[in-house]
Amino acid sequence: MIKLTSTRLRTLAACGLLLPLGVQAQDTPAEPEQGAGLEEVLVTGTRIMSSGYNAPTPTSVISAEQLTANAQPNIFTTVAQLPSLQGSTGTQTNTFSTSSGAQGLSSFSLRGLGPIRTLTLLDGQRVVGANVTGVPDVSLFPQLLIERVDVVNGGASSSYGSDAVGGVVNFVTNTRFEGVKGNVQGAVTNYDDDETIVAQIAAGSSFFDGRLHAVGSIEYHDEKGVGPGPYGIGLAGGRDWFTQRTLVNRNVLNDGSPQYNVIDYAQPYNYTKYGLITAGPLQGIAFDEAGNPFDFQYGSNGTPDRNAAGSVSGCLPGFCVGGDVSGNVDSGRTLQSELERINGYGRLGFEFADDDEIYVTANLAQVQTHNQPINGMNRPNLTIQCSNAFLPASIQQRCAEAGITEFKYGTSNAILPSTQVYTDRRQYRFVLGAIGGLNVLGDEWNYNGYYEHGINFSDIDVKSIMLNPRFNQAINATLLDGNIVCADPVARASGCVPINIFGGMRPSDAAFNYIMPAKGPYQRTRQNQDVASFNVSGTPVDLWAGPLALAFGVEWRKEEYRVRADAYGNGINAQAGIEGTPYNSVYPADPVLSNNGNNWYAGNYKNGEGDYSVKEAYVEFDLPLFDTQGAGRANLNAASRVTDYSTSGTLHVWKVGGTWDTPLDGLRLRATTSRDARAPNLSELFAAPVTTTLPNFLDPTRNVNVIVIQNQVGNPALTPEIARNTSFGVVLSEPAWLPNFSVSVDYYKIKIDDVISSLSANDIVNYCVRNILPQTCGSFSLDNSNGPGFVNVQSFNFASIETSGFDIEASYRWPQLFGLAGTFTVRGLATHIREYLTDNGLPGTVPVDTAGVNIDSKADWKVLAIQSYDTDKFSLQIQERWISDGVLGNQYIECQPGTCPVSTVNRPTIDNNHVDGAFYLDVGGSYEVLPGTTAYFKVDNVLDEDPARVTIFSNPALYDALGRVYRLGVRFDL
Repeated sequence: MIKLTSTRLRTLAACGLLLPLGVQAQDTPAEPEQGAGLEEVLVTGTRIMSSGYNAPTPTSVISAEQLTANAQPNIFTTVAQLPSLQGSTGTQTNTFSTSSGAQGLSSFSLRGLGPIRTLTLLDGQRVVGANVTGVPDVSLFPQLLIERVDVVNGGASSSYGSDAVGGVVNFVTNTRFEGVKGNVQGAVTNYDDDETIVAQIAAGSSFFDGRLHAVGSIEYHDEKGVGPGPYGIGLAGGRDWFTQRTLVNRNVLNDGSPQYNVIDYAQPYNYTKYGLITAGPLQGIAFDEAGNPFDFQYGSNGTPDRNAAGSVSGCLPGFCVGGDVSGNVDSGRTLQSELERINGYGRLGFEFADDDEIYVTANLAQVQTHNQPINGMNRPNLTIQCSNAFLPASIQQRCAEAGITEFKYGTSNAILPSTQVYTDRRQYRFVLGAIGGLNVLGDEWNYNGYYEHGINFSDIDVKSIMLNPRFNQAINATLLDGNIVCADPVARASGCVPINIFGGMRPSDAAFNYIMPAKGPYQRTRQNQDVASFNVSGTPVDLWAGPLALAFGVEWRKEEYRVRADAYGNGINAQAGIEGTPYNSVYPADPVLSNNGNNWYAGNYKNGEGDYSVKEAYVEFDLPLFDTQGAGRANLNAASRVTDYSTSGTLHVWKVGGTWDTPLDGLRLRATTSRDARAPNLSELFAAPVTTTLPNFLDPTRNVNVIVIQNQVGNPALTPEIARNTSFGVVLSEPAWLPNFSVSVDYYKIKIDDVISSLSANDIVNYCVRNILPQTCGSFSLDNSNGPGFVNVQSFNFASIETSGFDIEASYRWPQLFGLAGTFTVRGLATHIREYLTDNGLPGTVPVDTAGVNIDSKADWKVLAIQSYDTDKFSLQIQERWISDGVLGNQYIECQPGTCPVSTVNRPTIDNNHVDGAFYLDVGGSYEVLPGTTAYFKVDNVLDEDPARVTIFSNPALYDALGRVYRLGVRFDL
């Protein structure tokens, strides 16, 4: 009979029959419970459980103690600080977005390959996506019961299936927790904002002689967020690092000066806060808040050319430097989303035999966020009639003198409230499973099976946003019977109320309600995930160097989604009503608006739905090659998985790897190579269509312009991306001559073919006509004989990605350093990206290397170092995070005026290609004030390091935009 201790049950449940990883600095998890009876803790790497062998794939492990010491309100933040994670999203990312629905979405990106190529698991099991890309939201996981996080830095598709191209992040819960523990934390930034409150409690107990065990947790997390700032250059809380850095294209290639200029305090000259005439004889006349005209102060000592193009002498195209920047809108972007999170989790397990347990888990969680994408709703290219009833008489006179009847006009619409975006994600996840062991013909086997059903509801609501067609009608005002009204009689009949955009006069409530209805754009998405999985592992044969370990299993999965949107964005003709409310009571028909949708300034959501299913089977073995004193010990690990997708057919992935514990004390070599895959997600396959009219589209076969409808749609014919993932490295683990020291260095290389990418409408047609991409030929028709033609803009499998680099990790522990009680530990992790080549394979293009491009989050070097001192009573931790300097783009040639070569498409010239790196210092500590009760503090970004100045406002996926943060809290474990 196989004896499964409680710790073994916990391990199997959490890890899914897994192989212990190589012993290295990052492989040392928390100690097992005293008396638990299990000699080793198994961590994510393969599906095999086998004693004494080590997986070849590098893995970093973050223990519960390390998660606790970092004192973050969301453990996602701690994990995302690992150097191998590049481009992860969180509460500081996507805050500039109106329509993505990814605000506050905590998702990992290993190797810079994006969240869609990183598989995130909970207890070795899949989690329903919180976005139509299939990416789960880590903030919806139970936080307080996580006992460690395993980060597998390498392809794992043969073990876990699709999405594990960059690697796997597995959250392991403590399924046998006993007692009660909790955490209360408060935090605030150095700028008196982003006030944060976290309250968490967890409990666990056993019943019926330990056969029935229940654990559960409840947590609440509220962050007030940061931002927005006012118009101009100032940011929220008085932060002073924003300089409106902008990359300007001079469009001159061969005059010896750079084609591109990086400028600070950029001033767009096609709009101002309260309005600016931007072209023609009156160019340069602006309006103040009271509506009085004045001569606008251009930066760079610029003077308006007063021509039809609206150019300004002395300035760069589109921008001047300095001058009146009060109308700049970027400072109004939220720096960190406001967030409220509620999470409930429970697990009930019953050991119906000594070797077997059946269990059920439930995870109900909600995350709500709020952000402001930008100040105002910039409209830079309006046409204003000189007869406009709101136009000051002096300007009407200037029009008459100049002989014009209209002029071009730009405004940031400061008279309107800024757009607000609210997201609401609700996750309902249930798992029924069984784990245990059995004896078959004298051999010991372990099994693990589960069925998971997950539902995620994602709601997006946009408030204070205008309907473009109504705005266009409302600003076209005329006098009628002594009253100022909308000039268009059709618009007047449908309720148009005029507004004055010359100055800062607030529109009337009626005008607000006309152009900005109370019920703005919205989207309602439901995603379902069903997974059934069964895995078996054992050691059926004893060979010459040890037992042969074997694992095999099957899995079935179904993913589906449905999204419904409002009538003004989606199109009234396609809208049958939302939430049981007929569209005409919420979104009344209006002849001013397009029945085809796309009426909002932003947030034009569409209806869509789709599903696919997956059937998989895999086998994996771990073969001992030799185990002798003279040669050391080596093993070979291999796996193969066959997957059948309902959308794209059958796919085969595999891996081969091994480790060699050399005769040299503590020295191990390891290597692995694998064929991995990422299947297209629901969004790529079945994206809700977005429709746009292209009135002058060139038909290259007839050389005539035609009218076409551009439909941005999904592509059900997409096939999986195929990756080749190779790594090899060396590990030195606690040699006799230096106990408590470990170091590892690993090289990795990943090549992904058939990468899913999209093309423009012109490219789709041209690449078909030129027989470059024949698969695009079925995506369009330019025949106008029976109405407009169409072009379906969709994704195709045609690009490739190739990346390589190094992972380095080292740690050392000094017990009782200098005779002091406690342990001093140092740990360092680093990742170096040598190359990150993206090749779309299209004519006239060359591969683009984004390694070291800091605006793309792929820093050349990313380092995390931790020093800690721990005793039974108190602890102190110092942490350093370093990001190397980078560039705006590796394609640029940096040069100064008079020295530049001819600028080309693939090698353009630029005056400043540098992007600063960053150094962040974090300090924290704790003290046990009562038995089982500990007070703690943490200061993040002690030096109040500002983010690097980049040309995309900031890059919060790489830099910290908040500044110094103070955290205080109390933990108890009773």
